[in-house]
Amino acid sequence: MKTRKWFWTIVLSAILVLPLVLVMFHGNGTKKQSNPPEVQTVMGDNSTKNPGKPHPNSQSQSKPEKKPAPKYKTLWGVDSATKVDKAFLKCVKKHYGKPAVFGRYLETKEGISTGLTKKEADFLHKEGVKVIPIFNHFIDATGYKKGVSEAKEAIRYAKRIGIPKGTAIFADIEPKYPVDEGFIRGWVDTLHKSDYKPGIYGVFTKESKVTSAYKKAMEKDKNIQDQTIIWSSNPEPGITNKDSAPKFKPKAPDKVNVSIWQYGIDGQTCNIDTNLIQSEVIDALW
Repeated sequence: MKTRKWFWTIVLSAILVLPLVLVMFHGNGTKKQSNPPEVQTVMGDNSTKNPGKPHPNSQSQSKPEKKPAPKYKTLWGVDSATKVDKAFLKCVKKHYGKPAVFGRYLETKEGISTGLTKKEADFLHKEGVKVIPIFNHFIDATGYKKGVSEAKEAIRYAKRIGIPKGTAIFADIEPKYPVDEGFIRGWVDTLHKSDYKPGIYGVFTKESKVTSAYKKAMEKDKNIQDQTIIWSSNPEPGITNKDSAPKFKPKAPDKVNVSIWQYGIDGQTCNIDTNLIQSEVIDALW
């Protein structure tokens, strides 16, 4: 009798509990189905969980932006064989405008030019004017050894008046001078190995002797072009004041990269020539 009673007690309990279990199981199953499947992420991608926040790796995965090429300004300047003092600079400012750059010759060449002094350079610097050092103590620009010797003399002059390292010194090769590739290489090699940088002034046209010599020098030494700053007087539309200066458009022969353009010579008021200078070389001036 006790066994039968125990049996029916178990059966009755099972009947009462089973519906409750089924209801709970059904409820859990419904909750699981209602939740959307979780999206798989790669390398810690939490963009699905935080759609309002940028992906932490989005910058590294996107393509890098191309930086625009640097834009160089064109500066206006002058050069002169005359010593610059307060009165002379006042004349230039009054009739032409204030120059950003002033080209001057190293040491005096009798009957040709008055040499640059430390006092003169200091005065120009106080006025906010850069100086282009020019070397014109030769009339024959032929031979490698000649180029070396003239460069060494220019370096001595530069150090004597305190021209700092990294400044370009320009060899003045006039159209009437004989010139060859040997002189160009000697000048460039010597200055490039010194504390200074090589520069060359000349009338660089397709037919000029200095163009021919420069190109032949480049054929023998491919570094010549990258090491040398070119100052050319081609073409010559004529003297203007600062505000009326032409755009920077020297007529440079192929492979001759002109950075300074002397576009006007022999100003009637004040003894100056007028120039346009690309700002990319301004750090190579004094």
